[in-house]
Amino acid sequence: MKKMQRNKMLLLTGVCALGLSVAFAVNTIYHVSAASKKQPAKKEAATSVASATESTAVAKQKPELSTLSAKKICWGQGVNFDELNRPRDAVTSQRKYGGLGGFFIDLSDTDEDAKSQPERKKIYLTFDEGYENGYTAKILDTLKEKKVKAVFFITGDYAKREGALVRRMIDEGQVVGNHTFRHYSMPEKSLDTCREEISLLHDYVKENFGYEMNVLRPPKGEFSEQTLALASEMGYTTCLWSFAYKDWDVNAPGDKTQSLNKLNERLHSGGVYLLHAVSSTNAAILGDFIDSARANGYVFVTP
Repeated sequence: MKKMQRNKMLLLTGVCALGLSVAFAVNTIYHVSAASKKQPAKKEAATSVASATESTAVAKQKPELSTLSAKKICWGQGVNFDELNRPRDAVTSQRKYGGLGGFFIDLSDTDEDAKSQPERKKIYLTFDEGYENGYTAKILDTLKEKKVKAVFFITGDYAKREGALVRRMIDEGQVVGNHTFRHYSMPEKSLDTCREEISLLHDYVKENFGYEMNVLRPPKGEFSEQTLALASEMGYTTCLWSFAYKDWDVNAPGDKTQSLNKLNERLHSGGVYLLHAVSSTNAAILGDFIDSARANGYVFVTP
């Protein structure tokens, strides 16, 4: 009797042990399976985060100033022109330096379609104001009469001496540009000095006229890759030009007819015209040039 009871107990114990073993095995298989199913999702999420981080890093990446060339470039539009009458050097430089904030010519609307679509032809009219020679008021009169907006690049000295003219430019919707505070050649100065040259004039105009500039013309048209990138970091586009002629010599103002012909002969879409406001000839022919350009399908715009 006792032997039978002991055998029953042994059998029951064995059954219980077997049940526990089966349960443990099932539970282990379930968790291993679940973990294996979840693993790809974790990996996918990690990949997604990594991709997003990488994309953000690429988007925010900008060239370090120290990695760019400090070599001085003395700008001039050159004398070779393409089939659209555009200076080849301006086109090449726009493609080369546009990513650093340089603006030599507007290439967005100067493809073959510009020949058959006159409304696409744009001209950016700009004036350098190193000092006042008595002609800026007449130029402003003409721009107002013709309903044209232009850019006037001023220096620190001009801003201080000719406050009434600067105020008039702003009030009449003209664009006031930064020609630096002391008219230094930027590539010949340290980056800290260049930064100061831009910011001193920027702050002066903002404080005294309530106006914030965002277009820069480097003195003498001299720049480097570093100065382009520095200006861009400060919120500025560095505006050079695709047309200029010898109009800055006040002792040789030039014949009006010949000067007007020069402006008209070099008309090209996306052109950035540099004129000096010290020229009596420019003041005299400006209205005729605007009329002629418009008659040829051009519109006047600002950066």
